[in-house]
Amino acid sequence: MTIADHIAIRNQFPILQQEINGRPLVYFDNGATTQKPKRVIDAITRYYQLENSNIHRGVHYLSQLATGKFEAVREKVQQFIAATHSHEVIFTRGTTESINLVATCFGKKFIEEGDEVVISAMEHHSNLVPWQMMCEERKAVLKIIPFHPNGELDMEAYEGLLSAKTKIVAVAHVSNTLGTINPVEEIIEKAHTYGAKVLLDGAQAVAHMPVDVQKLNVDFYAFSSHKLYGPTGVGVLYGKEQLLREMPPYQGGGDMIKTVTLEKTTYNDLPHKFEAGTPHIAGVIGLGEAIDFIREIGFEIIHEIEIGLLNYGRQELEKIESMQFFGTAENKASLISFNLKGAHPFDVGTLLDQLAIAVRTGHHCTEPIMTFYGIPGTVRASFALYNTTAEIDCLVDGVRQAAKMLLK
Repeated sequence: MTIADHIAIRNQFPILQQEINGRPLVYFDNGATTQKPKRVIDAITRYYQLENSNIHRGVHYLSQLATGKFEAVREKVQQFIAATHSHEVIFTRGTTESINLVATCFGKKFIEEGDEVVISAMEHHSNLVPWQMMCEERKAVLKIIPFHPNGELDMEAYEGLLSAKTKIVAVAHVSNTLGTINPVEEIIEKAHTYGAKVLLDGAQAVAHMPVDVQKLNVDFYAFSSHKLYGPTGVGVLYGKEQLLREMPPYQGGGDMIKTVTLEKTTYNDLPHKFEAGTPHIAGVIGLGEAIDFIREIGFEIIHEIEIGLLNYGRQELEKIESMQFFGTAENKASLISFNLKGAHPFDVGTLLDQLAIAVRTGHHCTEPIMTFYGIPGTVRASFALYNTTAEIDCLVDGVRQAAKMLLK
């Protein structure tokens, strides 16, 4: 990719053209949410200006138009993740709701007292708390895959946790704190040998690498629009058709029904059985535009940009005295978690903010990881396709300044 091509990509993001505290914005909080290209913003605006209507219910022109656009995105998502059927794509409010849906509905149908659920110790709270809640309710046992100090899962320990009692394994495709790309193919294969199902939290994966749910043979896959250059408030749950058919609905209300009497309700077909109420129509349309944006650039180019940023960032940051890295797995996505020894990550993040550098500080909704390392949190710099090595130079200079002020 040429410099001109990269600049052309960056120029599609209006928010990156501004200054904060008199300095150009350097946005390295992409693990929390990505910025939105103008085409996504325009698609949302166009819906509210010219296409606004509820879907699936009206025979008038606007309702038919909005319904068509909404359902076209379902087909885009199907193609994007290589699902077999578009009705295996459920729209939710985000990864968190997608995981809660599976924990609740799969739990009601398939989990009995004494059954076992396996997750890892590096999970985001969204892929930990719902399983804790479900296990408590169903009197099931939650088992935890440990990880090594470099941030890689202990796969030998994982094998030892699996048994005939294992009903589902739920792990992150990519760790939001450590950047580890987990060996999900192996995780899925081993779980299936025991008859267990697998859910992958793909929130940190889908913007960085192609996902093929059929090749993975994964049972459930969850991700969010807002980490994929789309709007907030929209998520996707992929589920294998047969499992979705067997699971009870998540919520009751409009559009998830076929017939309703005062005595009994008959549930709708997939995917509508799991989509009660009016959805975030504009957000789904925005997600469709974001998927088009990603596919036009291509994951080869995205990987080239992001792996270059990751390697350059690590190379330059490790030159700083007192630098401490967390998550050094061989197979990593484009984020770096670090601390300055002797400095609180919040103080480092606050000083960087004065230099218009946006990073994330804290436990990143992964408190067990912080407990493992015995730290209160980390500074996390997460990179996206619009970031540059010049911005990393700004980050490195900022961390040096922070070290001088905080480590006297």
